[in-house]
Amino acid sequence: MKAFIVSKYGEDTLQAAEVPTPTIGPRDVLVAIRAASINPLDKMVRNGEFKQLLKYKRPFVLGHDVSGVITEVGAGVQNFKIGDEIYSRPRDLRIGTFAEFIAIHEDDVALKPNTLSFEEAAAVPLVALAAWQTLVELAQLQPGQKILVHAGAGGLGSTVVQLAKHLGAYVATTAHTTEMDRAHDLGADEVIDFTSKDFSDVIAGYDVVLDSLGGANLRKSLTVLKRGGLAISVVGPPDPSFAKQLGQPFLAPVMGLLSRKIRRKAKGLGVRYSFFFMRASGKQLTELAALYEVGALRPVVDRTFDFDETAEALTYVEQGRAKGKVVVTQ
Repeated sequence: MKAFIVSKYGEDTLQAAEVPTPTIGPRDVLVAIRAASINPLDKMVRNGEFKQLLKYKRPFVLGHDVSGVITEVGAGVQNFKIGDEIYSRPRDLRIGTFAEFIAIHEDDVALKPNTLSFEEAAAVPLVALAAWQTLVELAQLQPGQKILVHAGAGGLGSTVVQLAKHLGAYVATTAHTTEMDRAHDLGADEVIDFTSKDFSDVIAGYDVVLDSLGGANLRKSLTVLKRGGLAISVVGPPDPSFAKQLGQPFLAPVMGLLSRKIRRKAKGLGVRYSFFFMRASGKQLTELAALYEVGALRPVVDRTFDFDETAEALTYVEQGRAKGKVVVTQ
């Protein structure tokens, strides 16, 4: 089958290749891929930013989001059958959605929302799981609480804004001048134009901040939280709990050193810091599918590319040109 692989880490290393069609284990399903979407995580994995933690054996197929049709099921699969239309974010070390087929553990799979096309469904899994796990599990966001979501018109931010509103929170977000109307349309109560205003001069006393930019933006985000508030970053630095999530607790001291400065600053302000890295969950995707089917959540797709243009689609996302998710279709 044709796939887009990483044979060496670095920029511009994604290349088309012919690779064997995956074989399935007893709890796996084989999926004929109809669509896959591009995530910043694809660039990070391609560049080797997680190579010490996620030890992929090169060459490997890249890609973290998928929608498609099941063509084969393992002997132990109980919840899916041939012909089911599904969507998924395969677990780490079993990614590979930039291909014609992928074998996925059934625990990572959910039936595709009936109201979404394959293209729309492929745009959902990673960002929807990230939104659910940050807001529901990590922050335990409650009705009436206040959350700041950075880049609320982007691929991740647009989903977090919608879910936060569904959970009853007051939502502020940052956006470019040209994207302010879109952020309001997604449900944001307050939209701050980052081209003309510094968010830390405008808001204060928030319960939660979701940061997707890192660096100075993250440090500044700590200052808008009320005492006991929580800043969550999806770009780092990683903290000791991340080592435990990876099943490598011996790395906790290293993670502690990497995040020492930001955790110290948070403690000095009387707030908390947490790094977040989402995990695969078909069960949660099933719950999220119900929200998409009733319109409580909706995908935000910027552009679609043909499968043969997967490398160009990744470049497009890297250039920061996307206003929502970018999808490749077959």
